[in-house]
Amino acid sequence: MAIKALRGMKDILPPLSEKYLYFLQNASRLAENFGFKYIETPILEETALFKRSVGESSDIVGKEMYQFIDKGGNDVCLRPEGTAGVVRSFIEHKLDRQEGNFRYFYYGPMFRYERPQKGRFREFHQFGCESFGEQSVFEDANMIMLVKEILEFFNIDYTLKINSLGCPKCMPKYKTKLIEFLEKVEAKICEDCARRKATNPIRVLDCKIDACKDVYVDAPKLLENLCDECKSDFSTLQELLKANRIDFEVDIFLVRGLDYYTKTAFEFVSGHLGAQNAIAGGGRFDRLVEFLGGKPTPAIGFAIGVERILDLIELPQKQREGVYLGVMIEEALPLAFEIASNLRKKIFVEFPYKKKSLKAHLKGADKTNTRYAAIIGEDEFKQKSIWLKDLEEKKEEIINIEEFLKRFGD
Repeated sequence: MAIKALRGMKDILPPLSEKYLYFLQNASRLAENFGFKYIETPILEETALFKRSVGESSDIVGKEMYQFIDKGGNDVCLRPEGTAGVVRSFIEHKLDRQEGNFRYFYYGPMFRYERPQKGRFREFHQFGCESFGEQSVFEDANMIMLVKEILEFFNIDYTLKINSLGCPKCMPKYKTKLIEFLEKVEAKICEDCARRKATNPIRVLDCKIDACKDVYVDAPKLLENLCDECKSDFSTLQELLKANRIDFEVDIFLVRGLDYYTKTAFEFVSGHLGAQNAIAGGGRFDRLVEFLGGKPTPAIGFAIGVERILDLIELPQKQREGVYLGVMIEEALPLAFEIASNLRKKIFVEFPYKKKSLKAHLKGADKTNTRYAAIIGEDEFKQKSIWLKDLEEKKEEIINIEEFLKRFGD
């Protein structure tokens, strides 16, 4: 019986892999334009990292982590999200003890054990950015602007939703009011929401069950319970977005799925993806560095679900490039191999390791979308020359090998 990929984990092959690289290359370039530098953290981390950051009340920690005891007796798991590992690295390298702003971007696989469905896999990929040390609401707008630039580069339609989750000054009072409300309606809410009431009650607002949604319409409103500072910041954020012509909706039920968010929360959704319509999201996590043992540090970040947007991305029409190098006699193979090795230092070269007819070689050049077909036949081999055809301009010529190498290798 053939061995297949595990359920919910998929190979990324061409042409999908071409879209994947196209997205990563351009998203990375845009992040660098905004001052972000690349960071890479381990796929495997201590389980405690995610329990303390993501929160035990979350579905990720409670139900979905790939968690196990390794051969050294350590409780470890495959990372379910990217932020916690970046924060752990930030603290471990004592960057929280340094002054200044630190901006990082990352990409790579994440793992959650959940039911595979359209737009949701057990192994999936995220592209994310995290900013440390800047508490200004201008940074909140900057992060949203970066996501906007990425999505618009790829011509992806979206709706931006924003909310404020309050801060340690106003959140405790709101939670008290919310708990009082939940106790009155406990018989009408789902088992998960009843459990969250005792761990992190604000998470109930994120429930996807319709019956619960109907109940929470009458729940106390977050925005009506913000302190003056949170109200001012949220108002400023909306003004900045309007000034930069960014359309948005205020969604009072947007709390995101992780416990570490404070103040600004945002989400980009697409109408082309069905039920799993969130393509990017993030917010402030000003207390997370402190929660994980670091010095109190303001921070904000976002992540984009790569698989969810690949179907929405169209690759630009590929231009012909490079050289197809072929031979029509066996004796010319060693010479052609040497030529190909020299050219590959500069350009793409397609080189089949066997003799073919001219017609077959031209067909191969078309298939690989190369700009030039360079063929060595019997006469060319004797005269140390190459038959060269520009497949875009339909021009052909015979040139000596030395000139050919200078033209394409320099």
